[in-house]
Amino acid sequence: MNKVLLVGRLTAKPELRYTNSNIPYTRFSVAVDGVPNANGERRTDFINTVAWRKQAENICQYLNKGSLVSVEGRIQTGSYTDKDGNKRYTTDVAADNVRFLESKAQSESRVNATPYDFQQPSNDINVDNDPFADFGDSVSIDDNFLD
Repeated sequence: MNKVLLVGRLTAKPELRYTNSNIPYTRFSVAVDGVPNANGERRTDFINTVAWRKQAENICQYLNKGSLVSVEGRIQTGSYTDKDGNKRYTTDVAADNVRFLESKAQSESRVNATPYDFQQPSNDINVDNDPFADFGDSVSIDDNFLD
């Protein structure tokens, strides 16, 4: 089985391109946090991805550098000969489904925001608007509760 699921942020603004037979596609890289090492530090992996046709058009129209996405697809390998005659090998994720995990407005506001744009949360808690509001009280759950 060849199945990939990624969640991460685009490393650059995707660009729409066309094959010789006029099929739209885009290549982009997704920055994905890896598993923490022994010191608790996470390594970021940059996964090359390709999307085709209408999906590629939508990605280029609505996503920017830093946009949060999930990518479902499969590993695709290939090779080509570079201009110096050397054989090069490629590994990409061929995207079957790309989901936008934040709106274009959220993405743009995050990219264009300055540290002064973020406000401290209000201490006025309205339970009618947020039934899961944090009142700052501790909650104690007995271990037998889960039995």
